[in-house]
Amino acid sequence: CLDEEGNVHKFDSQWRTEDCNDCSCSKTGIGCCTSYMRPVDYDEEKCESIFNEETCSYKVVEKDDHSKECPVHSWVG
Repeated sequence: CLDEEGNVHKFDSQWRTEDCNDCSCSKTGIGCCTSYMRPVDYDEEKCESIFNEETCSYKVVEKDDHSKECPVHSWVG
């Protein structure tokens, strides 16, 4: 399989892209999906979500104090 960056991957192989997608190669082609969950149910007035590209994950923290995490009631991915 040839990915969008021009890299060749063997059949039945798996990899993670720089933009945090998990991909796999099969004889029918390449399939990719996000490797992370996105927070959707939290107090958006008090809190904000921050994406960490190194860990491919979100953290939800208070806008005024990033050291304090906020509760998240629902995630999608």
